[in-house]
Amino acid sequence: MDGDFRTSFVREPSSLRHCPALVLNADYRPLSYYPLSLWPWQEAVKAAFLDRVEIIAEYDEVVRSPSMQIRIPSVVVLRDYVKPQKRVAFTRFNLFLRDEFCCQYCGAKGDLTFDHVVPRARGGITSWQNVVAACSRCNLRKGSQSLRQSGLSLTRPPREPGAEELKNMGRRFPPNHLHDSWIDFLYWDAELEA
Repeated sequence: MDGDFRTSFVREPSSLRHCPALVLNADYRPLSYYPLSLWPWQEAVKAAFLDRVEIIAEYDEVVRSPSMQIRIPSVVVLRDYVKPQKRVAFTRFNLFLRDEFCCQYCGAKGDLTFDHVVPRARGGITSWQNVVAACSRCNLRKGSQSLRQSGLSLTRPPREPGAEELKNMGRRFPPNHLHDSWIDFLYWDAELEA
């Protein structure tokens, strides 16, 4: 109840609720594409005030304090370069991204889980080379059987993706909201069509 009581006194204009800032590395590339590197407007304003970022583009909305006013940043670039990780973390999300959010047995999208190609009951391990995205129907059909026994086949063999490959894969799945000021920074290094 205390939380409800306190938040009822915090008045945030609804127009500011959804003003995230795209965060670019010092080389003007997003820190990540999927999920897209976004900060809430409060973090972007704080980082600008502390001189940790340079504001590249702004929203029309303004926030005020007793001594100053600032337009809400829509694109910020870090002053110091953050070295991207070379190793890709083995997570459910990255696995689904590698497999383009579709079942590796039937190609269905949605209702995804993951499946061990060589079942754990038969000595299979949890690794990039043995786990694939699978819809619930195919996962249940396969169970703890081998591919041959289940009658299923893979659309492509599982493997560990590279960091750059996963980053490029993320570009194929843009978020629901893309502010106009972000577009130039999201796809500026994409290969142009001849």
